[in-house]
Amino acid sequence: MTTARYRPTWDLVLDPLVSCKLCLGEYPVEQMTTIAQCQCIFCTLCLKQYVELLIKEGLETAISCPDAACPKRGHLQENEIECMVASEIMQRYKKLQFEREVLLDPCRTWCPSSTCQAVCQLQEPSPQDPQLVQCKACDIEFCSACKSNWHPGQGCQENMPISFLPGETSSVFKMEEDDAPIKRCPKCKVYIERDEGCAQMMCKNCKHAFCWYCLESLDDDFLLIHYDKGPCRNKLGHSRASVIWHRTQVVGIFAGFGLLLLVASPFLLLATPFVLCCKCKCNKGDDDPLPT
Repeated sequence: MTTARYRPTWDLVLDPLVSCKLCLGEYPVEQMTTIAQCQCIFCTLCLKQYVELLIKEGLETAISCPDAACPKRGHLQENEIECMVASEIMQRYKKLQFEREVLLDPCRTWCPSSTCQAVCQLQEPSPQDPQLVQCKACDIEFCSACKSNWHPGQGCQENMPISFLPGETSSVFKMEEDDAPIKRCPKCKVYIERDEGCAQMMCKNCKHAFCWYCLESLDDDFLLIHYDKGPCRNKLGHSRASVIWHRTQVVGIFAGFGLLLLVASPFLLLATPFVLCCKCKCNKGDDDPLPT
């Protein structure tokens, strides 16, 4: 990241430097970018890195102003994003936008086949009521609610893992117990595909952490005790040494905060009377009448 260059005082009067809220550096106006919606200004390099990170990680489709205290809660427009990122990153951004639109559209849904992923149109805009959907691209017939094989007269089975044979075009679905490549998030029901990695999953849509095999929540399981017993024992996908190191780090962080609080608490108790005394004196000084 570039640093602010030195300028003489008389040059600053003619061409003042502007401060960036992200890197706290000062740059000339031509190296800054202003967000049109909220008029917040940042150095172009910082804003570019911020936008690219959000798009590459797929964190959000509506890129907000990086200033957490932005009074207008502004967002970057598509033309602003296109001016600062490469074409392949922009294509990914548009793809994320389209996927989000389909996810929120009650009249459209994705074909659940991993080899197809076409957008299918629903007959009625009522995602709560199951209905037959036939993909026009691969001719698969599936339920609009649970995305499994069409089951007339039967209720949907929640959290059922679904996978499809490569190149399959019939309505015969292959159901697997715990290691299917595609499953639904237990919280927001978005379909997630797992190619590799450990069994601790986090949904990018709702940030919910869960176990890939049994779909149990891991939001509060910081030490990953879930993989010490039960049907998912030793299925995390990491060595025992790495798990122990992870737990040591978590316990160390909590112990450090506790020790810091324990050490600082006597000083806070001793400082409280002085703070209250100073505050009372300030209030008393404000109440005194002005001298005439």
